[in-house]
Amino acid sequence: MRPDYHGNPASPKRTSHERAHQLVFTDRVIATLVILRFQLPHAALAVFYGVDRSTVTRAVHEIRPLLAARGFAVPGEAGLRLHTLADVFAYASAKGVELRLDGTEVRVRRPKAGGPGRRAFVSGKIRQNTKKATVVTDGQGRTLWTGAIRPGRMHDQTAVKTEGIEALFEQYPQVKAKVDAGYRGLAKRFPDQVTAPPKKPAKDASAEEITGWEEARKKQSSERICVEHANAEHKQWRPLQRYLGRREYYDQTHLAIAGLVSDRAAER
Repeated sequence: MRPDYHGNPASPKRTSHERAHQLVFTDRVIATLVILRFQLPHAALAVFYGVDRSTVTRAVHEIRPLLAARGFAVPGEAGLRLHTLADVFAYASAKGVELRLDGTEVRVRRPKAGGPGRRAFVSGKIRQNTKKATVVTDGQGRTLWTGAIRPGRMHDQTAVKTEGIEALFEQYPQVKAKVDAGYRGLAKRFPDQVTAPPKKPAKDASAEEITGWEEARKKQSSERICVEHANAEHKQWRPLQRYLGRREYYDQTHLAIAGLVSDRAAER
């Protein structure tokens, strides 16, 4: 070993495995929460903790899937968490909860040119590369479940159908939900359970028909707005405003954030 400029023996260079042990479990959790909240570069937190960037990255890869797998807190039910859409329907059926459904999308990195499935991420709504998720809340806007995360090109209703929502409505005929116009097909198939905004009258409709439509639309919107508030609460977290990481880690990131938000929302 070469001595340092004071003439003292230099300390041996530590391997990345040795540096990883400098972050105790609590610090790994805190570092992951900070990155989820603010989307800070891993290198910035590495400087703060005095470790290598790879140590922070390893900590995030360890903690993030644990947070994503926690599920969603149930209001008034300490220790009970919902993990699947089937869990949500069973809970809504048992407690008489009317559900609210809405889709949300977040911009992600553009896939590599020439790669397979590149167009699958282009949203037909905002013409950007996105990933979509379905959010389910109760009538107070408390997150009960987030999932059906799919590339942005897939329609909101198609995404939630892949989670078996039609079979769940059939299994739980007493469960009701309010949705936006993107789920009008569900409302048409389950008219006694799913409520969507009324269709806009034809151009030659009378003034009375237009007035009645506007009143019905505003009433349905005011009853459904709580799920929009839940989406806005999720997007207070920087990665869900625009995700800058690798797309393959987006699902974990979204689920981890939504689960953390549900913990706070369940206390309301």
